Amino acid sequence: MTEEDLNAPPSTTSPTEAGLPQHEVRTALLELLAEVGTVTATEAAARLGYSSGLCSFHLRQLARHGRIEEAPQHGGRARPWRLRRPTPEAGPAAEDFGELARGLEDESWRRWLERRDEAPAAWRRDEAFSAIAYLTPEEMSRVADAVRKALAPYREREQRPLARPDGARPVALITRLFPLFDEAAGRPTSDADEDR
Repeated sequence: MTEEDLNAPPSTTSPTEAGLPQHEVRTALLELLAEVGTVTATEAAARLGYSSGLCSFHLRQLARHGRIEEAPQHGGRARPWRLRRPTPEAGPAAEDFGELARGLEDESWRRWLERRDEAPAAWRRDEAFSAIAYLTPEEMSRVADAVRKALAPYREREQRPLARPDGARPVALITRLFPLFDEAAGRPTSDADEDR
Protein backbone atom coordinates (compact mmCIF):
# COMPACT_ATOMS: atom_id res chain seq x y z
CA MET A 1 0.00 0.00 0.00
CA THR A 2 1.39 3.40 -0.93
CA GLU A 3 1.14 6.76 0.83
CA GLU A 4 -1.27 7.80 -1.92
CA ASP A 5 -3.57 4.89 -1.03
CA LEU A 6 -3.51 5.86 2.66
CA ASN A 7 -4.30 9.51 1.92
CA ALA A 8 -7.02 8.76 -0.62
CA PRO A 9 -10.59 9.62 0.42
CA PRO A 10 -12.63 6.46 1.01
CA SER A 11 -14.22 4.91 -2.03
CA THR A 12 -17.78 3.69 -2.27
CA THR A 13 -18.52 0.08 -2.99
CA SER A 14 -20.72 0.78 -6.01
CA PRO A 15 -18.91 -0.48 -9.12
CA THR A 16 -18.81 1.41 -12.41
CA GLU A 17 -19.50 -0.16 -15.77
CA ALA A 18 -15.75 -0.47 -16.33
CA GLY A 19 -15.27 -2.66 -13.22
CA LEU A 20 -13.54 0.13 -11.26
CA PRO A 21 -15.19 1.05 -7.93
CA GLN A 22 -16.55 4.58 -7.77
CA HIS A 23 -14.32 7.01 -5.93
CA GLU A 24 -14.69 10.66 -5.04
CA VAL A 25 -11.41 11.66 -6.73
CA ARG A 26 -12.02 9.59 -9.86
CA THR A 27 -15.52 11.02 -10.21
CA ALA A 28 -14.16 14.56 -9.86
CA LEU A 29 -11.43 13.81 -12.43
CA LEU A 30 -13.94 12.43 -14.96
CA GLU A 31 -16.16 15.48 -14.50
CA LEU A 32 -13.16 17.80 -14.91
CA LEU A 33 -12.05 16.01 -18.09
CA ALA A 34 -15.58 16.27 -19.48
CA GLU A 35 -15.49 20.01 -18.77
CA VAL A 36 -12.00 20.99 -19.96
CA GLY A 37 -10.98 18.26 -22.43
CA THR A 38 -7.43 17.49 -21.32
CA VAL A 39 -5.71 17.84 -17.98
CA THR A 40 -2.45 16.88 -16.28
CA ALA A 41 -2.26 15.61 -12.71
CA THR A 42 -0.81 18.96 -11.61
CA GLU A 43 -3.60 20.92 -13.30
CA ALA A 44 -6.24 18.59 -11.85
CA ALA A 45 -4.76 19.00 -8.37
CA ALA A 46 -4.89 22.79 -8.66
CA ARG A 47 -8.50 22.74 -9.85
CA LEU A 48 -9.81 20.06 -7.48
CA GLY A 49 -7.80 20.73 -4.32
CA TYR A 50 -6.16 17.30 -4.07
CA SER A 51 -2.44 16.51 -4.21
CA SER A 52 -0.89 15.98 -7.65
CA GLY A 53 0.28 12.52 -6.52
CA LEU A 54 -3.26 11.52 -5.63
CA CYS A 55 -4.59 12.84 -8.94
CA SER A 56 -1.82 11.08 -10.83
CA PHE A 57 -2.62 7.79 -9.12
CA HIS A 58 -6.33 7.99 -9.94
CA LEU A 59 -5.71 9.16 -13.51
CA ARG A 60 -3.57 6.05 -14.04
CA GLN A 61 -6.32 3.89 -12.50
CA LEU A 62 -8.90 5.40 -14.85
CA ALA A 63 -6.59 4.76 -17.80
CA ARG A 64 -5.92 1.17 -16.71
CA HIS A 65 -9.68 0.55 -16.72
CA GLY A 66 -10.21 2.15 -20.13
CA ARG A 67 -12.07 5.28 -19.00
CA ILE A 68 -9.40 7.78 -20.11
CA GLU A 69 -6.31 7.82 -22.32
CA GLU A 70 -3.13 9.84 -22.69
CA ALA A 71 -3.61 12.92 -24.85
CA PRO A 72 -0.95 13.97 -27.38
CA GLN A 73 1.89 15.85 -25.69
CA HIS A 74 3.27 19.19 -26.82
CA GLY A 75 6.75 18.70 -25.35
CA GLY A 76 7.93 18.76 -21.78
CA ARG A 77 7.38 16.22 -19.04
CA ALA A 78 3.68 16.92 -18.50
CA ARG A 79 1.43 13.92 -19.06
CA PRO A 80 -1.97 15.14 -20.26
CA TRP A 81 -5.02 12.90 -20.10
CA ARG A 82 -8.40 12.99 -21.88
CA LEU A 83 -11.60 10.97 -21.88
CA ARG A 84 -11.22 7.90 -24.03
CA ARG A 85 -12.38 8.55 -27.58
CA PRO A 86 -14.91 6.11 -29.01
CA THR A 87 -13.50 3.80 -31.64
CA PRO A 88 -15.41 2.70 -34.75
CA GLU A 89 -15.72 -0.77 -33.18
CA ALA A 90 -17.29 0.66 -30.01
CA GLY A 91 -20.80 -0.18 -31.22
CA PRO A 92 -24.11 1.66 -30.96
CA ALA A 93 -23.07 4.09 -28.20
CA ALA A 94 -20.19 5.44 -30.31
CA GLU A 95 -22.46 5.63 -33.36
CA ASP A 96 -25.05 7.56 -31.34
CA PHE A 97 -22.36 9.94 -30.06
CA GLY A 98 -21.04 10.47 -33.60
CA GLU A 99 -24.53 11.20 -34.89
CA LEU A 100 -25.14 13.64 -32.05
CA ALA A 101 -21.81 15.39 -32.67
CA ARG A 102 -22.54 15.73 -36.40
CA GLY A 103 -25.99 17.11 -35.63
CA LEU A 104 -24.53 19.71 -33.27
CA GLU A 105 -21.91 20.66 -35.86
CA ASP A 106 -24.58 21.07 -38.53
CA GLU A 107 -26.79 23.12 -36.19
CA SER A 108 -23.87 25.40 -35.28
CA TRP A 109 -23.14 25.94 -38.99
CA ARG A 110 -26.80 26.81 -39.73
CA ARG A 111 -26.87 29.22 -36.78
CA TRP A 112 -23.68 30.87 -38.06
CA LEU A 113 -25.15 31.36 -41.53
CA GLU A 114 -28.33 32.86 -40.08
CA ARG A 115 -26.53 35.27 -37.72
CA ARG A 116 -23.29 36.06 -39.55
CA ASP A 117 -24.30 39.72 -40.02
CA GLU A 118 -24.47 40.17 -36.22
CA ALA A 119 -20.76 39.31 -35.82
CA PRO A 120 -18.11 42.06 -35.60
CA ALA A 121 -16.94 43.06 -39.09
CA ALA A 122 -13.61 41.20 -38.84
CA TRP A 123 -15.48 37.97 -38.05
CA ARG A 124 -18.13 38.07 -40.79
CA ARG A 125 -16.34 35.64 -43.06
CA ASP A 126 -15.67 31.95 -42.75
CA GLU A 127 -13.15 29.56 -44.23
CA ALA A 128 -15.50 26.78 -45.27
CA PHE A 129 -14.29 24.54 -48.05
CA SER A 130 -14.53 20.98 -49.23
CA ALA A 131 -12.56 18.87 -51.67
CA ILE A 132 -12.44 15.41 -53.14
CA ALA A 133 -9.06 13.72 -53.31
CA TYR A 134 -8.19 10.24 -54.56
CA LEU A 135 -6.32 8.65 -51.67
CA THR A 136 -5.31 5.25 -50.41
CA PRO A 137 -6.38 4.36 -46.85
CA GLU A 138 -2.82 5.08 -45.69
CA GLU A 139 -2.81 8.48 -47.42
CA MET A 140 -6.17 9.33 -45.87
CA SER A 141 -4.66 8.63 -42.43
CA ARG A 142 -1.64 10.80 -43.25
CA VAL A 143 -3.90 13.69 -44.32
CA ALA A 144 -5.84 13.39 -41.04
CA ASP A 145 -2.57 13.37 -39.09
CA ALA A 146 -1.39 16.48 -40.98
CA VAL A 147 -4.60 18.30 -40.04
CA ARG A 148 -4.18 17.29 -36.39
CA LYS A 149 -0.55 18.48 -36.41
CA ALA A 150 -1.58 21.81 -37.98
CA LEU A 151 -4.10 22.34 -35.16
CA ALA A 152 -1.86 21.13 -32.32
CA PRO A 153 -0.33 24.54 -31.50
CA TYR A 154 -3.82 25.93 -30.77
CA ARG A 155 -5.28 23.09 -28.66
CA GLU A 156 -3.69 24.31 -25.44
CA ARG A 157 -5.76 27.50 -25.62
CA GLU A 158 -9.00 25.61 -24.98
CA GLN A 159 -7.94 24.61 -21.47
CA ARG A 160 -5.68 27.60 -20.74
CA PRO A 161 -7.50 30.89 -21.29
CA LEU A 162 -4.34 32.88 -20.47
CA ALA A 163 -2.65 31.34 -23.54
CA ARG A 164 -5.24 32.95 -25.83
CA PRO A 165 -4.11 36.10 -27.64
CA ASP A 166 -6.28 39.20 -27.47
CA GLY A 167 -9.17 38.93 -29.90
CA ALA A 168 -9.19 35.12 -30.01
CA ARG A 169 -12.66 33.58 -30.18
CA PRO A 170 -13.84 29.97 -30.33
CA VAL A 171 -13.86 28.74 -33.94
CA ALA A 172 -15.41 25.43 -35.03
CA LEU A 173 -12.88 23.21 -36.80
CA ILE A 174 -14.63 20.28 -38.45
CA THR A 175 -12.83 17.76 -40.61
CA ARG A 176 -14.44 14.62 -42.01
CA LEU A 177 -12.42 12.28 -44.19
CA PHE A 178 -14.39 9.33 -45.54
CA PRO A 179 -14.51 7.28 -48.74
CA LEU A 180 -17.28 8.08 -51.21
CA PHE A 181 -19.53 5.24 -52.29
CA ASP A 182 -20.25 4.27 -55.86
CA GLU A 183 -24.04 4.27 -55.58
CA ALA A 184 -24.49 1.64 -58.30
CA ALA A 185 -22.03 -0.81 -56.75
CA GLY A 186 -22.94 0.01 -53.14
CA ARG A 187 -19.29 0.16 -52.05
CA PRO A 188 -16.41 2.64 -52.05
CA THR A 189 -15.29 3.50 -55.56
CA SER A 190 -11.92 2.02 -56.58
CA ASP A 191 -9.66 2.46 -59.59
CA ALA A 192 -10.51 -1.08 -60.66
CA ASP A 193 -14.19 -0.12 -60.84
CA GLU A 194 -13.44 2.94 -62.92
CA ASP A 195 -11.29 0.98 -65.41
CA ARG A 196 -14.17 -1.35 -66.24
